[in-house]
Amino acid sequence: MTSRQANLQEDTYFRVMRILQENPDVTQRELAEKLGISVGGLNYCLKALTEKGWVKMKNFANSKNKFGYVYVLTLNGLAEKATITHRFLQRKMDEYEALKAEIEALKSELDETDVLSLKKIAR
Repeated sequence: MTSRQANLQEDTYFRVMRILQENPDVTQRELAEKLGISVGGLNYCLKALTEKGWVKMKNFANSKNKFGYVYVLTLNGLAEKATITHRFLQRKMDEYEALKAEIEALKSELDETDVLSLKKIAR
C-alpha cells in the first residue's frame, strides 16, 4: 500500500505531465498557477521528472517563454504517464465510491433523525 504522500506526489506528476503534453511551451509560472503550487515547488517537481527521464527541456526559438525552451515528454514519460493515469483513475474511482457510501449513510442518519424529531414534536 502506498502512502498518502506518495499518492500526492504521483498526482502532481500526473497533472504536470498532462498539462505539458497539451501545452509544452507553458511557462513555469503559468504551470504553477494552473496546479495551485508555488513556482519553487513546480521547479522541484520538474527537476524530479527530468531526472527520471520522463520530461526533457528543448530549445525552441518560437517558444513564448522568454528563455526559448519547451518541456517535452519523453517516450518513457509518455509510457509512465499512461501507467500513472491508470492508478490516478483507480484512486479517484475508489474515492468516489467511498464518498457515495458516506453520502448514503448520512442521508440514512438524517432520515432517522427527522423521524425522531417528528415523534418528539408529536408528543
